[in-house]
Amino acid sequence: MTSMSVLCDPALRPIIAHRGASARAPENTLPAFALALEEGADALELDVHVSADDVPVVIHDPTLDRTTDRTGAVAELPLARIREADAGARFSPDGGRTFPWRGRGVRVPTLDEVLDAFPTTPVIVEIKSVAACAAVARTLRSHAAEDRCLLMSFDPLALHPFHAPPWVTGATSHEALRLLAGAPIGRAPAEAYYRALSVPERYHGIPIPLGLLARAARRIGRPVHVWVVDSPARAARLWKAGVAGIVTNTPREMRALRDRE
Repeated sequence: MTSMSVLCDPALRPIIAHRGASARAPENTLPAFALALEEGADALELDVHVSADDVPVVIHDPTLDRTTDRTGAVAELPLARIREADAGARFSPDGGRTFPWRGRGVRVPTLDEVLDAFPTTPVIVEIKSVAACAAVARTLRSHAAEDRCLLMSFDPLALHPFHAPPWVTGATSHEALRLLAGAPIGRAPAEAYYRALSVPERYHGIPIPLGLLARAARRIGRPVHVWVVDSPARAARLWKAGVAGIVTNTPREMRALRDRE
């Protein structure tokens, strides 16, 4: 089995760690990714912005404010300044009573560091801005990681440079739903370069018929991954309905569920 088949085979049920094991460690950090794999995740999901000096860094928000002890826009800061931030400072597993990762030297990692630390792990790379495209491509090439990274973005323009081999792309949210609209009558999407589809449980507050969409996607050979699912009971229902991947903050619980089935 290739790394990419884990994420692109509709017959598989991968556990995809959302920003790592982010229920128990600071999101999008090396400790969170390592813990996710220890807990049985099959793949990692992460977010990438680019620094002022054109280095792809792994962080969800466009600023440091929510997840670190510093402030400022990632795109306006050089990597050296971003690395000064404590990426574990604000993480609390108990609603703010304790901060077990504060002051432990956890930093905002670069994409290069993540690929180097986990050299065989399948990764969903969510590109957060068009400005990050060239830096992401350069970094993936330097690690020969094109065949294990599924590229996604909420901005379709960010994926345009990757719609040809060796790159592998997936559609998320409204783009995935738009493509699936034609699938129930057997029409494959024109954008055949999308190899996987990633959707939330609800879209703008409206529940999505995930079982219906998963079956439609299977008819055109695409897996549907659902985010973010932390309830084992809900994951069991989704797998039974035909969903492929579960994107979760709690990979340990999802692995225990899958092992029981």
